[in-house]
Amino acid sequence: MQAKVQEQLSIVDAEIILERLPERIRAALIARATEIEYPIEAVIEMAFT
Repeated sequence: MQAKVQEQLSIVDAEIILERLPERIRAALIARATEIEYPIEAVIEMAFT
């Protein structure tokens, strides 16, 4: 079986990642997304690149 390659993180994947992060990191990412008015999945992508 081949995995489908995505160019961008989906909101579902972003939520899964957020659930597994420590609370202080999760809160910081959400706060940053709100501050710069970006979707949370974009902010998570930026954090990992």
